[in-house]
Amino acid sequence: MEITAGGLLEVRITPADVGKRVSVRRVETGLSASPEFTDTVGVLTSWDQGVLLITKKNGQSVRIAESSLVAGKTVPPAPARRRGPAASFEELSRVTARAWQPLESEPLGDWTLRAAAGFTRRANSVLPLGDPGIPLDDALARVTSWYARRSLPAYVQVATGAAGTQEMLAAELERRGWASEVSAEVQIGALAPVGDVDAPAAGAVRLTRVPDEDWLGRYGKVSDPDLARRMLVEGPSVWFAALAGGRAIGRCVVDGRWAGFAAVTVDPAHRREGLATAVMAALARRALEEGASAAWLQVETDNPGALALYDGLGFATHHTYHHYRAAT
Repeated sequence: MEITAGGLLEVRITPADVGKRVSVRRVETGLSASPEFTDTVGVLTSWDQGVLLITKKNGQSVRIAESSLVAGKTVPPAPARRRGPAASFEELSRVTARAWQPLESEPLGDWTLRAAAGFTRRANSVLPLGDPGIPLDDALARVTSWYARRSLPAYVQVATGAAGTQEMLAAELERRGWASEVSAEVQIGALAPVGDVDAPAAGAVRLTRVPDEDWLGRYGKVSDPDLARRMLVEGPSVWFAALAGGRAIGRCVVDGRWAGFAAVTVDPAHRREGLATAVMAALARRALEEGASAAWLQVETDNPGALALYDGLGFATHHTYHHYRAAT
């Protein structure tokens, strides 16, 4: 039904709008004498038994009592980015997946199950681009069984915050007890400004096709160096950057028009010396030579230093992804 709240405020959404992006206003009565209004924008992922569930672009789910609504309407997808390259969610998801490949994978309909002996969540999680081809509960049972046979926890990588992302799947996983453990922003920007940045140390950056011991030591997430090398070198055109002594490192994968940056890490004793910028500038110049024009990277949402660095280089968030872990 459509509810009229009186005056100019109307609730123009119904349960039939589940799956659409909406904007709602609700009234809250607290200790103050006057009512307080709260606005929420996101995808309406369910409307059951008088409660709406709205998933915001950062993946946060908000429960709203139908009785508290004073206004609501469907809204168009988030506006197009105002800077940097344009990219669809599906294109960017496939590019990022090619840049961080697992050791083994198996299709489940349009989903891809990925494993790499536990090295990174990205390579040990399901990439659910499309329909698994079977009911969701059956698909999740297949997923948990597949990872259990490899003595790995079951993760599903789910994206929110852009046209075509997976807020509905996120809500279904939460409903089944899956928990979001880590969230990261996928950011994109123009490549040329990164290569043009004034970074004097960029000339001292060494570029190689294989990470050496100093590189792996600075990366610091490696318990099995041979496994790490096998994974890290995979991709369309992979480059590793390092400053002497492992003071700063980075990795870049060139894939058509895209250059993907990862593992940009600086020795804590040399932070605030512009070394991360120098590493990225050197990698960007090599990617430009190979014909790339756009850049992407992934950064965890609780890393303010990296977020500030990438904002200064012209990057902005395209979407956010979350790793949901199966309930135990």
